[in-house]
Amino acid sequence: MSFNFLLQIQTVAPETTNTVGVKEISVWEIISQSNAGIGWIINLLLLLMFAYVMYVFTERYLALRRASREEADFLSKIKGFLLDGNIDGAKKFCSNSDSPSARMLEKGIDRLGKPIENISIAIENTAKIEIMRLEQKVSFLGTASGAGPMLGFLGTVVGMVIVFIDLQNVSTLDIQVIAPGIMTAMITTVEGLIVGIVAFMGYNYLTERIGRIVYAMENAALEFMDVLNEPGK
Repeated sequence: MSFNFLLQIQTVAPETTNTVGVKEISVWEIISQSNAGIGWIINLLLLLMFAYVMYVFTERYLALRRASREEADFLSKIKGFLLDGNIDGAKKFCSNSDSPSARMLEKGIDRLGKPIENISIAIENTAKIEIMRLEQKVSFLGTASGAGPMLGFLGTVVGMVIVFIDLQNVSTLDIQVIAPGIMTAMITTVEGLIVGIVAFMGYNYLTERIGRIVYAMENAALEFMDVLNEPGK
Protein backbone atom coordinates (compact mmCIF):
# COMPACT_ATOMS: atom_id res chain seq x y z
CA MET A 1 0.00 0.00 0.00
CA SER A 2 1.36 3.38 -0.95
CA PHE A 3 1.44 6.11 1.61
CA ASN A 4 2.53 8.79 -0.80
CA PHE A 5 -0.80 10.56 -0.41
CA LEU A 6 0.25 11.45 3.13
CA LEU A 7 2.93 13.67 1.69
CA GLN A 8 0.25 15.73 0.03
CA ILE A 9 -1.33 16.69 3.37
CA GLN A 10 -0.60 20.27 4.24
CA THR A 11 -0.43 21.39 7.76
CA VAL A 12 -3.04 24.04 8.27
CA ALA A 13 -2.20 26.64 10.85
CA PRO A 14 -5.02 27.23 13.28
CA GLU A 15 -6.86 30.43 12.59
CA THR A 16 -6.80 33.05 15.18
CA THR A 17 -10.01 32.91 17.12
CA ASN A 18 -11.72 36.22 17.40
CA THR A 19 -12.97 36.90 20.87
CA VAL A 20 -16.53 38.03 20.72
CA GLY A 21 -17.25 40.63 23.39
CA VAL A 22 -20.41 40.31 25.46
CA LYS A 23 -22.29 43.57 25.79
CA GLU A 24 -23.45 44.31 29.29
CA ILE A 25 -27.07 45.40 29.52
CA SER A 26 -28.38 47.29 32.50
CA VAL A 27 -31.54 46.34 34.33
CA TRP A 28 -33.20 49.53 33.10
CA GLU A 29 -32.43 48.61 29.46
CA ILE A 30 -33.92 45.14 29.97
CA ILE A 31 -37.10 46.60 31.47
CA SER A 32 -37.28 49.17 28.67
CA GLN A 33 -37.13 46.42 26.06
CA SER A 34 -39.88 44.52 27.87
CA ASN A 35 -42.26 47.46 27.42
CA ALA A 36 -43.03 46.48 23.83
CA GLY A 37 -46.70 46.58 22.84
CA ILE A 38 -48.86 46.61 25.95
CA GLY A 39 -45.98 45.17 27.94
CA TRP A 40 -45.54 48.52 29.70
CA ILE A 41 -49.10 48.28 31.02
CA ILE A 42 -48.47 44.80 32.45
CA ASN A 43 -45.14 45.92 33.93
CA LEU A 44 -46.82 48.91 35.54
CA LEU A 45 -49.64 46.79 36.99
CA LEU A 46 -47.19 44.25 38.41
CA LEU A 47 -45.05 47.02 39.88
CA LEU A 48 -48.05 48.64 41.57
CA MET A 49 -49.25 45.25 42.80
CA PHE A 50 -45.85 44.42 44.26
CA ALA A 51 -45.64 47.81 45.98
CA TYR A 52 -49.08 47.36 47.55
CA VAL A 53 -48.25 43.79 48.60
CA MET A 54 -45.20 45.07 50.46
CA TYR A 55 -47.23 47.89 52.02
CA VAL A 56 -49.98 45.53 53.22
CA PHE A 57 -47.51 43.00 54.60
CA THR A 58 -45.49 45.64 56.47
CA GLU A 59 -48.56 47.43 57.84
CA ARG A 60 -50.26 44.20 58.97
CA TYR A 61 -47.04 42.81 60.42
CA LEU A 62 -46.58 45.88 62.62
CA ALA A 63 -50.27 45.86 63.59
CA LEU A 64 -50.21 42.18 64.56
CA ARG A 65 -46.97 42.70 66.43
CA ARG A 66 -48.63 45.41 68.52
CA ALA A 67 -51.74 43.25 69.00
CA SER A 68 -49.70 40.30 70.26
CA ARG A 69 -47.99 42.38 72.91
CA GLU A 70 -49.79 41.56 76.11
CA GLU A 71 -48.71 42.44 79.61
CA ALA A 72 -47.35 39.57 81.64
CA ASP A 73 -49.95 37.85 83.81
CA PHE A 74 -52.68 39.85 82.08
CA LEU A 75 -55.44 37.34 82.80
CA SER A 76 -54.25 36.78 86.35
CA LYS A 77 -54.46 40.51 87.08
CA ILE A 78 -57.95 40.76 85.57
CA LYS A 79 -59.02 37.78 87.65
CA GLY A 80 -57.57 39.37 90.77
CA PHE A 81 -59.45 42.62 90.17
CA LEU A 82 -62.72 40.77 89.68
CA LEU A 83 -62.32 38.53 92.72
CA ASP A 84 -61.60 41.60 94.84
CA GLY A 85 -64.70 43.31 93.44
CA ASN A 86 -62.57 46.10 91.93
CA ILE A 87 -64.58 46.49 88.71
CA ASP A 88 -63.27 49.98 87.98
CA GLY A 89 -59.71 48.78 88.40
CA ALA A 90 -60.27 45.90 85.98
CA LYS A 91 -61.88 48.22 83.44
CA LYS A 92 -59.07 50.76 83.71
CA PHE A 93 -56.47 48.01 83.39
CA CYS A 94 -58.10 46.78 80.18
CA SER A 95 -58.37 50.28 78.69
CA ASN A 96 -54.66 50.87 79.30
CA SER A 97 -53.76 47.65 77.49
CA ASP A 98 -53.82 48.00 73.69
CA SER A 99 -54.66 44.44 72.70
CA PRO A 100 -57.70 42.69 71.21
CA SER A 101 -58.12 40.54 74.33
CA ALA A 102 -58.18 43.61 76.57
CA ARG A 103 -60.80 45.40 74.45
CA MET A 104 -62.87 42.24 74.35
CA LEU A 105 -62.80 41.76 78.13
CA GLU A 106 -63.44 45.45 78.71
CA LYS A 107 -66.74 45.06 76.87
CA GLY A 108 -67.60 42.09 79.08
CA ILE A 109 -66.74 44.02 82.24
CA ASP A 110 -69.05 46.82 81.12
CA ARG A 111 -71.89 44.26 81.09
CA LEU A 112 -71.28 42.97 84.61
CA GLY A 113 -74.50 42.77 86.59
CA LYS A 114 -76.47 41.64 83.58
CA PRO A 115 -77.32 38.00 82.72
CA ILE A 116 -74.38 35.77 81.81
CA GLU A 117 -75.84 35.24 78.34
CA ASN A 118 -75.72 38.97 77.63
CA ILE A 119 -72.12 39.19 78.77
CA SER A 120 -71.16 36.22 76.62
CA ILE A 121 -72.86 37.72 73.55
CA ALA A 122 -71.14 41.07 74.12
CA ILE A 123 -67.74 39.37 74.33
CA GLU A 124 -68.44 37.27 71.24
CA ASN A 125 -69.53 40.26 69.15
CA THR A 126 -66.52 42.29 70.24
CA ALA A 127 -64.25 39.36 69.37
CA LYS A 128 -65.70 39.21 65.85
CA ILE A 129 -65.03 42.92 65.35
CA GLU A 130 -61.46 42.54 66.61
CA ILE A 131 -60.81 39.58 64.31
CA MET A 132 -62.15 41.50 61.33
CA ARG A 133 -59.82 44.35 62.27
CA LEU A 134 -56.87 41.96 62.40
CA GLU A 135 -57.72 40.42 59.02
CA GLN A 136 -58.30 43.65 57.11
CA LYS A 137 -56.29 43.91 53.85
CA VAL A 138 -54.80 40.43 54.36
CA SER A 139 -57.16 38.97 51.76
CA PHE A 140 -55.43 41.12 49.12
CA LEU A 141 -52.26 39.08 49.62
CA GLY A 142 -54.20 35.91 48.85
CA THR A 143 -55.61 37.53 45.72
CA ALA A 144 -52.21 38.83 44.60
CA SER A 145 -50.61 35.40 45.09
CA GLY A 146 -52.82 34.10 42.27
CA ALA A 147 -53.33 37.23 40.19
CA GLY A 148 -49.61 38.09 40.00
CA PRO A 149 -48.48 34.93 38.15
CA MET A 150 -51.58 35.05 35.93
CA LEU A 151 -50.81 38.64 34.96
CA GLY A 152 -47.23 37.61 34.27
CA PHE A 153 -48.47 34.76 32.07
CA LEU A 154 -50.59 37.27 30.17
CA GLY A 155 -47.39 39.21 29.52
CA THR A 156 -45.77 36.01 28.24
CA VAL A 157 -48.55 35.49 25.72
CA VAL A 158 -48.44 39.15 24.67
CA GLY A 159 -44.68 38.94 24.19
CA MET A 160 -44.92 35.86 21.98
CA VAL A 161 -47.61 37.53 19.88
CA ILE A 162 -45.28 40.49 19.41
CA VAL A 163 -42.49 38.12 18.32
CA PHE A 164 -44.66 36.50 15.62
CA ILE A 165 -45.90 39.86 14.38
CA ASP A 166 -42.33 41.15 14.10
CA LEU A 167 -41.25 37.99 12.26
CA GLN A 168 -43.98 38.50 9.70
CA ASN A 169 -42.76 41.99 8.93
CA VAL A 170 -39.11 41.09 8.24
CA SER A 171 -37.51 39.04 5.50
CA THR A 172 -34.52 37.83 7.52
CA LEU A 173 -34.31 36.62 11.07
CA ASP A 174 -32.59 39.16 13.31
CA ILE A 175 -32.30 38.85 17.06
CA GLN A 176 -32.71 42.61 17.39
CA VAL A 177 -36.15 42.33 15.81
CA ILE A 178 -37.54 39.65 18.12
CA ALA A 179 -35.69 40.75 21.28
CA PRO A 180 -38.41 43.17 22.52
CA GLY A 181 -41.12 40.52 22.31
CA ILE A 182 -38.97 37.91 24.03
CA MET A 183 -38.03 40.40 26.73
CA THR A 184 -41.68 41.21 27.30
CA ALA A 185 -42.51 37.51 27.62
CA MET A 186 -39.67 36.68 30.01
CA ILE A 187 -39.58 39.79 32.21
CA THR A 188 -43.33 39.86 32.86
CA THR A 189 -43.21 36.18 33.77
CA VAL A 190 -40.43 36.78 36.28
CA GLU A 191 -42.21 39.80 37.74
CA GLY A 192 -45.48 37.89 38.08
CA LEU A 193 -43.76 35.00 39.86
CA ILE A 194 -41.99 37.37 42.26
CA VAL A 195 -45.29 39.06 43.14
CA GLY A 196 -47.02 35.69 43.58
CA ILE A 197 -44.29 34.16 45.75
CA VAL A 198 -43.95 37.19 48.04
CA ALA A 199 -47.73 37.57 48.41
CA PHE A 200 -48.25 33.84 49.06
CA MET A 201 -45.57 33.65 51.74
CA GLY A 202 -46.75 36.89 53.34
CA TYR A 203 -50.37 35.71 53.40
CA ASN A 204 -49.51 32.42 55.11
CA TYR A 205 -47.26 34.13 57.64
CA LEU A 206 -49.84 36.74 58.61
CA THR A 207 -52.61 34.13 58.76
CA GLU A 208 -50.53 32.10 61.21
CA ARG A 209 -49.93 35.17 63.38
CA ILE A 210 -53.64 36.00 63.38
CA GLY A 211 -54.41 32.43 64.43
CA ARG A 212 -52.19 32.80 67.49
CA ILE A 213 -53.89 36.03 68.52
CA VAL A 214 -57.35 34.53 68.04
CA TYR A 215 -56.34 31.57 70.22
CA ALA A 216 -55.21 33.97 72.96
CA MET A 217 -58.53 35.83 72.71
CA GLU A 218 -60.51 32.60 73.03
CA ASN A 219 -58.45 31.58 76.06
CA ALA A 220 -59.00 34.97 77.69
CA ALA A 221 -62.75 34.82 77.08
CA LEU A 222 -63.01 31.33 78.57
CA GLU A 223 -61.09 32.25 81.70
CA PHE A 224 -63.14 35.42 82.10
CA MET A 225 -66.40 33.47 81.88
CA ASP A 226 -65.04 30.88 84.33
CA VAL A 227 -64.44 33.66 86.88
CA LEU A 228 -67.99 34.91 86.45
CA ASN A 229 -69.39 31.40 86.84
CA GLU A 230 -67.50 30.74 90.06
CA PRO A 231 -69.67 30.35 93.17
CA GLY A 232 -70.39 33.64 94.84
CA LYS A 233 -69.99 35.69 91.66
